[in-house]
Amino acid sequence: DIKWHDDLVFSIGGKMFAVYCFRGGNAGQVSFKVGEERFLEMTDRHGVIPAPYMARAHWVSVLPSSGIARDEILAMVRTSYELIRARLTKKLQRELAD
Repeated sequence: DIKWHDDLVFSIGGKMFAVYCFRGGNAGQVSFKVGEERFLEMTDRHGVIPAPYMARAHWVSVLPSSGIARDEILAMVRTSYELIRARLTKKLQRELAD
């Protein structure tokens, strides 16, 4: 889904798990949820900042200048997907599995 004019939003069960900014001043920036235990570790890395408006929910934004490998970012987005999916109702999780 495209939201806020510049962001491609990825959701599962109506809940966001990743946001990619494809144009504008933040083009190339990707944001996603991390586990509470990893939030401070991630934001200590070069080019990773607390996600605006979402940091209280343990979201981070990876800037294009971070130098983090694409495969690592994809793995973190997958983890975000799993974190959000786990918070859905059991019924919805079963429906998504089918």
